[in-house]
Amino acid sequence: MKIARDFMVGVPLLKYDEKATRARQVLRDDVYRELFVHDGKRRLMGCVDISGILNVTATRSNVTIEGFIREIRPVSPNSSVDEVIKVIRENGTDSVPVVDEEGQVLGGVLLSDVFPVIITRHRIGGLVERYMSRKVVECQADEPVHRIHTLITESGFSAFPVVKKKRLVGIVSRRDLLRDGRWRTSVESASSTPVAGVMTTPVITVSPGESVQKAAEMLVRHDISRLPVISGDDLVGIIDRHDVLNAIID
Repeated sequence: MKIARDFMVGVPLLKYDEKATRARQVLRDDVYRELFVHDGKRRLMGCVDISGILNVTATRSNVTIEGFIREIRPVSPNSSVDEVIKVIRENGTDSVPVVDEEGQVLGGVLLSDVFPVIITRHRIGGLVERYMSRKVVECQADEPVHRIHTLITESGFSAFPVVKKKRLVGIVSRRDLLRDGRWRTSVESASSTPVAGVMTTPVITVSPGESVQKAAEMLVRHDISRLPVISGDDLVGIIDRHDVLNAIID
């Protein structure tokens, strides 16, 4: 049976006294939602997350990440996959640090990597409408791309449904922006590049009456983190990996 060690990958580490602008750059230029922080000897101190650090906008700021560190529970290399998922749920993160007996960070396990294993090993019950979030953070197709930076900072989410005249027309994620290459330029220069120019379409959606099991399988099949929930032509919710974990029947 696979354990944490089998899924462990190298992850960016930050020293507690590094500049917040350094953390902002890493989070802006890569797919991570949180970064692990160490004491200078690789001993885990906690993590900084995207919604906190992206608020530091001054490019020459002397602010360090120390004031943004929050507690995060780690796992050991021999932790079971179920334990990894349990800790990720408790932390409310998309990854978990793996530490040795002295608390030194060895690497991390990403939720996206263990999620496919979990949904095949556990029964997932209920309908999407029970577990979806009804408060959807969306953006307009004609809004400038740098608006997504604001949405990520305010919500902590990394993907957003795109609407036009109240109809869902696409979805835009940090991955889309990083792949497009205009992310940094748009944010720094406040360019007028529209979201419609970088969004993914057609959108993969699910209905409120579908099973969470089906939604989970769609997330894995299409390698995405969030699914808009559509009733008729209306966007009524969104379901993500963490919502699916809440539907696991032990």
